[in-house]
Amino acid sequence: MNFEELEYYLNHMKMQHIYQPVMIKTLLESKNSATAEKIAKAFLERDTSQIDYYKEITKNMPGKVLRKNKVVDYQDGNFILNSPDFSDEQRKKLVALCNEKIKEYEERWGKKIWIHRARHSRVVPGSLRYIVLKRAKGRCELCGIPNEEKFLDVDHIKPVNKGGETVLENLQALCYTCNSQKSDKDDADFRTLHDLYETRDSQCTFCKLEKFTKASNTLAVVLEDKFPVTKGHLLICPKRHTPSFFDLGSSEQKACLNLIDEMKTKLLENDKTITGFNVGVNIGEDAGQTIFHCHIHLIPRRKYDVKNPEGGIRNIIPNKGNWK
Repeated sequence: MNFEELEYYLNHMKMQHIYQPVMIKTLLESKNSATAEKIAKAFLERDTSQIDYYKEITKNMPGKVLRKNKVVDYQDGNFILNSPDFSDEQRKKLVALCNEKIKEYEERWGKKIWIHRARHSRVVPGSLRYIVLKRAKGRCELCGIPNEEKFLDVDHIKPVNKGGETVLENLQALCYTCNSQKSDKDDADFRTLHDLYETRDSQCTFCKLEKFTKASNTLAVVLEDKFPVTKGHLLICPKRHTPSFFDLGSSEQKACLNLIDEMKTKLLENDKTITGFNVGVNIGEDAGQTIFHCHIHLIPRRKYDVKNPEGGIRNIIPNKGNWK
């Protein structure tokens, strides 16, 4: 194809994506010849969804660990190494050490480290991806964690390398942690777990009050206690109707604990007389539970609200407050 013919083709080609001009551009810049890998990298440079994916990885995986260990800090959208200025020689030595650690890990695990980004688990059209995430209501269908807390991916229930198809009935939403742990080991279908989070009881007092909450997140709500032990007494409940705290999944427990922390902060900001808290759960009739929808009591305490507070929660059993 001569210059005029290729120019005509570029001006009149029918496009459903940018692939054609990107491929031709790459070939032209490579003196008319390029490997499939080089062309694929050219596509990747323009695919911002890949960047978005690894931005989430950066923030939620190494970013969290390195911040916890005080290796880095995060300010105004930038990660900053908590270190003084190194000499060129020191910097070179540390970079070499990083390369050494990368090489060690890659040699030990090989391509397994990228299984969660492998071709067979990735090729899901945008329209299907949208339907799957919408159906899951923005939560991992295994652990229940919301999309705001951890990046959600679309998983083939039956892996492609085991004959699974990219069709709606073979897709589920998993957070990147659950998806990488599952990888292509099995065909576990977690979609039924999603229905558990929607469980409500029309006769349950707390289920009826879900719309009248003081605060909420994806999996839990805050209610005012109708018979408060002290001023500001709150109840933190999972949205799902289940009697026991021990029945909650880890994401539901975390959702409840997050609300406890949020409410504790607000109570302290708004009431300077609060000097302590009791946090407790009644599990079972013999432990005093009367409404069998799990709920956690957050009870503000104040100086002199009882004659002798010693023993705290031990006073549930008469005469057991004094443990000495």
